[in-house]
Order: sequence, then C-alpha cells, then structure tokens
Amino acid sequence: MPTYGYAGKILQVDLSSRRVSSVSTLDYSDKFLGGRGIAAKIYWDEVAPEAGATDAANKLIFVTGPLCGVPAIGGSRWEVVGKGPTAAPHFSYGNLGGRWGAALKFAGYDGIIVQGKSEKPVYIFIHDDIVEFRDASGLWGKGAIEAREALKGELGNSVKVVTIGPAAENMAVMATLLAENDASCSGGLGVVMGSKKLKAIVAKSGQEGVKVAQPEKLRELIAHYRELRRCFPSDGWEYLSRWSRDPTMEPRLMPGPEMKKEPCYGCLGRCARKVYVSSDGKKGKFICHSAFFYQPWVDKYYGEWDDVAFQATKLCDTYGLDAVAIDLMISWLYLCHQAGILTDESTGIPISRLGSAEFIETLTRKIALREGFGDLLARGIHQAAETVGPAAREQVGLAGHLAEPGYHPYGPRLYNTNALLYAMEPRTPIQQVHEIGLIMAKWSAGTRGLTLITSDVVRSVAKRFWGSEVAADFTTWEGKALATKMIQDREFVEASLILCNFLWPITDCDPAPDRVGDPRLESRILAAVLGNGVEEEALYGIGERVFNLQRAILVREGHSGRESDTLPDHFFDLPVQYDQANADCLVPGKGGEIVSRKGAVVDRSEFEKMKDEYYQLRGWDVATGLQTRETLEKAGLSDVAQDLDQRGLLAQDNT
Repeated sequence: MPTYGYAGKILQVDLSSRRVSSVSTLDYSDKFLGGRGIAAKIYWDEVAPEAGATDAANKLIFVTGPLCGVPAIGGSRWEVVGKGPTAAPHFSYGNLGGRWGAALKFAGYDGIIVQGKSEKPVYIFIHDDIVEFRDASGLWGKGAIEAREALKGELGNSVKVVTIGPAAENMAVMATLLAENDASCSGGLGVVMGSKKLKAIVAKSGQEGVKVAQPEKLRELIAHYRELRRCFPSDGWEYLSRWSRDPTMEPRLMPGPEMKKEPCYGCLGRCARKVYVSSDGKKGKFICHSAFFYQPWVDKYYGEWDDVAFQATKLCDTYGLDAVAIDLMISWLYLCHQAGILTDESTGIPISRLGSAEFIETLTRKIALREGFGDLLARGIHQAAETVGPAAREQVGLAGHLAEPGYHPYGPRLYNTNALLYAMEPRTPIQQVHEIGLIMAKWSAGTRGLTLITSDVVRSVAKRFWGSEVAADFTTWEGKALATKMIQDREFVEASLILCNFLWPITDCDPAPDRVGDPRLESRILAAVLGNGVEEEALYGIGERVFNLQRAILVREGHSGRESDTLPDHFFDLPVQYDQANADCLVPGKGGEIVSRKGAVVDRSEFEKMKDEYYQLRGWDVATGLQTRETLEKAGLSDVAQDLDQRGLLAQDNT
C-alpha cells in the first residue's frame, strides 16, 4: 500500500553511539497528523520531565507534515520541538519555512529525532538512503550563514542545510537554528542543538513529489485555493502594513531597494517574504519582526532609511540569535540607560549610540560570544535584570518591541481575545494571535481609506470562525472564551498539517458572496492527499487533542494550571498606546462602531471570569485549571491521563 502524503519514516539519530534507525510515521500520523502534533507526541513519550535542556536525554525533534511538498498551498513548513533552556526548562517549539523541510521529505523522511551528545562537533548528511556523521570541527565557531554556504560549497548547491551559529555553541538562551532561505527557529532550541555538538543537518533531495491519493480532486482544490487567494494582495502583509499604521511612517517603513520575492517550497508567494540586497551586495530574507526590529532605532539615529536595519537582521542570523528576543533586550538596555542604571562604561556596549551600526554589532557579538557584560545578557533578560538589581527588574515590564514601551504584537490590551492565548503558551503564540491580528490589520486599513473589509465582514467571520458575532466586539469580554478555544484548536491543526500562518486559515476573501472564507478547505485538501474522509469538525478534534497533549506536557513539567495561566503585570497596569499593525489602536465595538483602545489595560476581574468560562468549555476543572481523565480520554489520550493521574496532576472529573 502506498503511503499517501507521507514519506513514511521518521529517522532516529543517537549522537552518542552514532547509531541510526527509523520508526514508521504511521505510528503517529492517524492521531497527530505531523508537525507540532507528532513532535509533541514523541516528546511526551521520550523526554522525561526531569531532563534538562542541555542533557543528552533531551531530544531535538524535527517534523514536517502530510501536506509538505504539495504544490501551491503553502504547506511545506516544519516544526522543531525540544526542551528549551529557560530558568525552569520546559517544552518549547519553533515553526520554520523555506525549503529544508521539503528536502528532508524528498530524502525519504517525515522527521528526525536527535538524542545523545557528540564528543566533538559533527554534522549529519542525509542522502541516497544513507545517513552519515561527518566531522564539523572546521565549521565550529563559524557563523550560521557562513557554515551553511560552506556545506553547500562542499556538497553541492542543491543540498539543503539547517545549522547553528556561535550563540548556540556558547549556550546563549536566545540562540536559534538557521535553515535554507534564512528560515529561523526561535524558542531557545539552538542551545539544544549546540549542547549536542551538532553543527548542522544536511538533506539532499531524492526524487521530488508527494504521493497523492486523489490527484484530480487535489488539482480542483488547488485551483479553488488560488481563486480564494486572489483576495490577498500580491505584496502580502507588507502591503497592508503601509495602510494600517501611521501614514507618515510609510517612507521609513519600507526600504528603498527593490526586493525579489522568495517563496517557500510549494507556495504561491503571496506574502512579504523577499530577499533584500544591501549596498555592499549582501543578500538575505527580509520579512516581519526580524526585518524591522532595529529600524525604529536606525530611523532615530540616522534620520532616514539605512542598510544598518538590514545588517542588524543579518547579524542575528549569522550569530544565530532570536531577533525578537534581541529587540526586547535592546528596549530594556535603553530604559536602564535612561534611568542611569546601566552605562556605556559599565556594560562595554555603546548604549548611548543605540541605532548605530556600532551598537548592534557590539551587542550581538558580546551576547553570542559571551564577552564581558554579554555573558550576563546571554542568560536572558529576566536573569540579567535579576542580577543587575531591583531597579533593572522594574524596567523589564516597561520594555517593548519595535522601540515602543510596553508593546507586544497584537497584545491583549488591544484584542482581549488574545489574553488567554498569550497566557497559556510557553512562548509568544504568534501563529494564534495572527488569526485576530491579521484580519484586524485589514479592518483598520479600512479606517484609513483603503477598503479591504468592513465591520460587517468581521462580524460574519467571527460567527463562522470564532463562534459568535459578539466575538468581533472588542469592547466586551462576551464570546471571547469560546473564540480562544476555537482559535487554539484550529491553529494547532495548522501547526500539524503544517500550513503557513500568513495564508491559513482563509478567514476572509473577495470571491465569496459574503466575503467570508472557507474553514473546510484544509480538511478537503487533506482528504484528497490521504484518500480518506476528513471532516472539518474531525480535523478540529485533532487540534483539540494536540492542544490537550501540549497542556499535559507543560503541567508535567511544572505548569500549575489556573495559577500559571496568567499575564505579566504590565498587561494589567500599563495602558496600551500603540500597535504596529494598528497604530491608533482602533477596534470594532458594539454594532461595528469604531472605538479606540488607546489607554486600555486587561481587566483582571474579567480575565478571571474568562478563564472560568474557558475551562468549562475545555472540560477542565474550573477551580484548578487542570485536565480531567474524562476530557483526556475523550480526546484519545488515555495514556496521558494515566500518567498525569499517577503523578497527582489530574483533576477529579466534574460532576
């Protein structure tokens, strides 16, 4: 029998013994699909809660999905999972695009499980049904981009590479993995790869293509998808961002040079993913937060667009540093400098020249190589602030992204639906908050004169995708608990299929009579690929299963349920003033009335009431926020329920 949609095998690699083996993807795929789902199941089964992030027992798990390699639909993303290097190490994940995931699948594997530690630097080369361990001593210490290009020079330009930089080798907690097309994995998982002395994994594709059960049906659905995608401007998110923020920022928002689009494997390219070319000839991916994190500071320092903003992104990629974490670190350093807590002299970093090339070059080098004050910063913003002292700790809550004090992308002070999404994840849940944030960016663009979608469309979308029309009224907490659950279940499916978050779900589209998208399309495409009936509700049921599994993992590793489902104090105390995609903080209110949320905070009492309603919807214990045996068994997780029960981490069933 052919294995439709899957390569059929997951590679197991033990770096300590240099042994390789494989397991069948079908052992996991029926219940967990791929991506986050399969990776979380492997993690639950094989990573003990007491294992540390840098222990040999920790595993680094790479998984693609059943839609990886299917043309046009944007399904070739891949997930990396492992125990991250926080103060109390816990489950973490990263979500990447580019072309490495498809190359792995075409090399014969749906995923890789890496365990153990190598005694010396090594890289793995997968080709022609062979898995080789090769010496990487000559690559150790090199930047991620340099190492990637060196491997392509040695093994052929057609190979695809995921690698790490010096930050991961030196255990900086914000270390990333960098893959083909500058796809980056955050969540601190670079530390795990570095601790294993694994410099890179190289995949050489075999014959490209995915076996599909119903090719004619799939072609029809792809044609339908292309038609629906016409509603998304060809310049993608970049186009919307011109209109959704302060118009006076437009010349400084978008750089001058023409940029070439660079879609991920099997994608139409209808997003802002492009390649920037600087005046010195350097090229690289330029999109979203990682592209713009240093730009506001460059703006203030140079007074106009400068390549330094792009160079800052390339420094993060080269050293293997999470640009979003560095962004927040910069804000904290600035606030501490303004308050007289830190100086250029005490840190060895030219904070007074923030925005300059000198500042960002010094900061990234010192963190990645753990030089001087950079050794402290490499432990993360919270540990650094704790060491510096109480005054520095106070500045952490005031720090924000993109040079805006206290700003967090699509934060819950602006969109209250996102409050529990932020509170319940081990890292910023950007894929989940995008479901509200991206459509609201289109809506807010309409308030500036660009007719994209109206309040009526948003209410219709809310009814279909978030459970009720009132979910589109951001002046009330009504309907927000149900919307949270529906978003989580859907986004965990998307992360398991694994589909691009810029393109899926299709919540709104011009061709539809009511402008509302089609949430059934994912299940129809999956059914055509796999050859079995997958209904929309059944697909969401898989998302609910994967979400419950991740929740169980977190609880087993120390998450205390309701008490842990909270937000930092500044969300409750510091009024919102800005949003990158919605500068005036406008939202639809009752009846679609345009309301500004500037000055708003998260209401503590309403937030707790939302949790009550949410836990009831989940079938969890309301008092503790813990899962029940009945709920887990209903989700097909009886083994998980048994484990939690034995550990005393399962609530009594509601009666």
